[in-house]
This record gives sequence, C-alpha cells and structure tokens, in this order.
Amino acid sequence: MDRPVTPARPHHKLTEDGRRMREVLSYSRRGSRFTPRQAEAWAAHQERWVIPDEAVDQPDFSLEQWFGRRAPLIVEIGSGVGEATAPLAAARPAYDVLAFEVWRPGVADTLWKLAEAGAENVRLCGVDAVWSMEHLLGEGEVEELWTFFPDPWRKARHHKRRLVSPAFARLAASRLRPGAVWRLATDWADYAEQMLEVLDAEPALEGGVVERWAERPVTRFERKGVEAGRTITDLCYRRT
Repeated sequence: MDRPVTPARPHHKLTEDGRRMREVLSYSRRGSRFTPRQAEAWAAHQERWVIPDEAVDQPDFSLEQWFGRRAPLIVEIGSGVGEATAPLAAARPAYDVLAFEVWRPGVADTLWKLAEAGAENVRLCGVDAVWSMEHLLGEGEVEELWTFFPDPWRKARHHKRRLVSPAFARLAASRLRPGAVWRLATDWADYAEQMLEVLDAEPALEGGVVERWAERPVTRFERKGVEAGRTITDLCYRRT
C-alpha cells in the first residue's frame, strides 16, 4: 500500500500512518473578521499583492513570478498591520519585500497602507515563515531579514514557541547572503536575553545589541511597550 502524500504546509503534515501531526509554531491564528476599510483594501489589492496559501504547494512556485521581476529580496517576519512594512518598502523601491503575516485583518490593513505609501514592491504571505524560509528560499537569497516585536510567548511553558531559536537561527543564517543583516527588536527583556544567547552562539552570525534603527517606524507594539515601562531592545546581526 502506498504511503499517503504528505502535504507541504504546516497544519497539514501527517505521520507515516496518516495521522495529523501536531507542530510547535511561533504564532497563533486570530479572528478574521474585516472592518469596512479592511474589506475594501482586500478587494482592491489582494489579488496582486497577497500570495495565496495554496500557491506555495505548486511545483513551479516562483517568487519572481509573484513580484514580476528579479530584485534583491528583503524578508519581514510578522508584518502585523504594516506600520513598518509600508514606509520601509516605499523607501526601497529597488528591493522586493516578502512579508509574512498570518493574521488576515492585519494583512488587509497592510494592503491599504501599501497603497497609500505607493509601495508596490511588497508581497504578503500567510504561510508559516519558518517552513517558507526553508522550502521557498535558497541559500544566500536574502539581502535583509526583519523581525520586529515577534510574539514573546511570555509564559515559561510557551517559550519553546518563540521564533528565535537555535534551529531557526541556523536556517536564517543560511538564507542570508554573506554580509546581509538580520534586524530584530523586542520589548521583553527575557526574550532579548534569549535572542542574544541564541544568535551569539550561531557561528555564521556576528553582532549584538545596537542603537535603535532610526529608519524603523514606531509601531503600536513599540508604543505599548514603552507605555508599560518596558525597555525596547534592538539587535543587528550580520552574516559572516
């Protein structure tokens, strides 16, 4: 008897005997109800700027096809509502920006921000970023990686769900071209400590805590952290 075909994407993986496999992911999917403005933005721009989840399963999947050109690639993991994505991408028209976000209303918010900023060089993807980095991107293909205010998973028992782990650091480093940078920011001190420990231990990366990146817009996540009295930590690592 043939084994069942194992679909590519998370939430669809199967064991050898055909049972669904529970995975530890760095995110959780929230509600998907749109406001009127989000619905309008989705209707106007989704077809051009959002990569459908099922597209990544196609054997001929190509980012060049979705961007309509070949250009240096920036990857953002957790673009939220696009507060940083839109202005940063608009200031870099020669780059393609692949933004990962699983919260669909946030994607819709991002769409109208992109349109408002005139940033047509962004494509949004709702597929798991770790899987996508591994399967959709080749070694040395990423010019810059942004990870701003990833979910801190504050409870100790949930720390295993944090994005920045030794395994992901190895993967991310392999996808960065030599000399490319990984910019991170968090407002949780213990996560900043974990990031430093993990990234300092990755031999293909060098860097550490830096001054706040002046080009990074202040997002609502950063404002909430500051208002709560938390310290914002920026980190920057370069691929050796």
